Amino acid sequence: MIDITFTYADLEFFLLVLVRITCFVYAAPFFSMDGVPRRVKVGFSIFLAYLVYAALDRSEIVYNTLLGYAVIVMKEALTGFLIGWGAQICTTVTAFAGSVADMEIGISMVSLMDPTTRQQSTFTGVFYQYIFTLFMIFSGMYQYLLQALIDSFTLIPVNGAVFRTDALLQSIIMFLGDYITMGFRIILPIFCTMLLLNAVLGVLAKVSPQMNMFAVGMQLKVLVGLGILFLTVRMLPSAADYVFSEMKRVIVSFVGSMS
Repeated sequence: MIDITFTYADLEFFLLVLVRITCFVYAAPFFSMDGVPRRVKVGFSIFLAYLVYAALDRSEIVYNTLLGYAVIVMKEALTGFLIGWGAQICTTVTAFAGSVADMEIGISMVSLMDPTTRQQSTFTGVFYQYIFTLFMIFSGMYQYLLQALIDSFTLIPVNGAVFRTDALLQSIIMFLGDYITMGFRIILPIFCTMLLLNAVLGVLAKVSPQMNMFAVGMQLKVLVGLGILFLTVRMLPSAADYVFSEMKRVIVSFVGSMS
């Protein structure tokens, strides 16, 4: 006969594990996609929480009042959210790169509904988002995110999070410095090509003033920009590796700031 009895202490410990995992699934890329049904997210969180709960060494949660337990729940929620958010902010570089690329090409007024976030995004931003999501699946990056979440219970035990605001702020500032670098590394071929094309159009405007360079340049920039976007697709895997490496660094720094 299977014994499924448990104590209130076991239930309290399991709920804290579930809170951290649920907040991670809510914030982390790939897992937080709006296309995934909410019931699937909840079921996956409960199943993963049960596996982690069975593998952890359960310790007694010490608190005096209901407010004390609520504070512990908020600490676990913030811990899971920060781990997932640290990975999520690295994927927003695709929207930044896409907006700059569309501005250079001349199609910045075109907006599409991004199915992963249910928000309006530029054409190139949605394209980059699809490509980087595929790379995340092919490279197994989602497995690294799950492994980082599970390892966080070893580095940051339940009710053991210590939020060092100075270290967290330093990690965010370092990421913001790399954010611009990652974005321009993705769109560097388009940016350089458009810069040369603008220089050529400026010279042609001086050589033949009778030509309407505004009408010619608008069509030419769209044609050349989309052509460069197509030709540089093979360079995106290296850019994705750079973004994923930055994602790992941010997660490690966030976990280190809370352990």
